[in-house]
Amino acid sequence: MLSERKPYKSDLDDETYLFILPYFLLAPEDAHQRVYPIREVLNAALWIGRTGSQWEYLPHDFPPYKIVHQQLMRWFERGCFENLAHDLHSLVREDALKEGVPTVAIVDSRTLQSTPESGGRAGYDGGKRRKGSKIHAAVDTMGNVMTLLVTPGNEQDREQVYDLCREVQQVTGDHIDVVIADQGYTGEQPQIDASLNDVELVVVKRPTGATGFVLLPLRWVVERTFAWTARFRRLSRDLERLQSSLLGFHWLAVSVTLLNKLKPILGSLA
Repeated sequence: MLSERKPYKSDLDDETYLFILPYFLLAPEDAHQRVYPIREVLNAALWIGRTGSQWEYLPHDFPPYKIVHQQLMRWFERGCFENLAHDLHSLVREDALKEGVPTVAIVDSRTLQSTPESGGRAGYDGGKRRKGSKIHAAVDTMGNVMTLLVTPGNEQDREQVYDLCREVQQVTGDHIDVVIADQGYTGEQPQIDASLNDVELVVVKRPTGATGFVLLPLRWVVERTFAWTARFRRLSRDLERLQSSLLGFHWLAVSVTLLNKLKPILGSLA
C-alpha cells in the first residue's frame, strides 16, 4: 500500500472523487485482488494526462506505472470517462439554465503531430502541413463535447459528416436539428450525409475579401474546446499506439474540464 504523500495539483478532492467513483468501479472498491486504492490510481491517470509524462516516469509515490496503465486501459475500453463526460454534459447545461439535451452542434477537426508510437495511422494533412492523426469533434454551443472521432490526417473533414451526425444523434436521442461547420465541409455530399441523419448542415463562411483572423459566429466555440483539451500535455501530440487510447485521453480531458465547471455544486451532488 502507498505511504502518505504530498498532494499533486491534479489530485481529486473528496467531493469530486465520491461523485465520480461509481463510473470507475469495474470491481468492488474493496475487492480482494485490489492492492492499491482506486483513488490513487485515478490520481495517477490524471497526472499522466495533465503532464504528458512517459509512463516510466510516473512518480514513485503513485502506484506502479504498470498497474496504473493496465487499469486505465480497462477504463478506456469500457468507456468510463466517456460515460462520465456525457452525464456531466447534461449537468453543466442544466446548471447554466439550458435544456439538458442540445439541438445545435458545431463540428471541426484538429490534427495532432504524429510520433513513432502513432506512426501506423498517421496521414499528411495538407491544410495544416502536418503529418498525424485528426481528432474530429462535435460540441454544443457551450463548447461541451458530444462526440469524438479519430482518422488519419489525410482524410477530409467533409468525409466525416455522416459519422459525426450519426453519433451525435445517438448521444442526444435524435435531438440535433442543425450542425454548424466551416468551409472545409462545403459540398453536396456533406449536405446529403447530414440530411440522412435528419440534420441541416450550415456552413459558416468567411466574409468576402476578409484577410487575417476573423471571428466567425459560433465557429469559435469548437476552437475554444480544442484549446481546453490542449492544456493536457498528453494531447499535445499523438503519443498513443492505440486509437482507443487517444480517444480515451481526450475523454479524460473532457471529463476533467466539465468537473471543473461543476465544482461549485459537486458537494451537494455527491
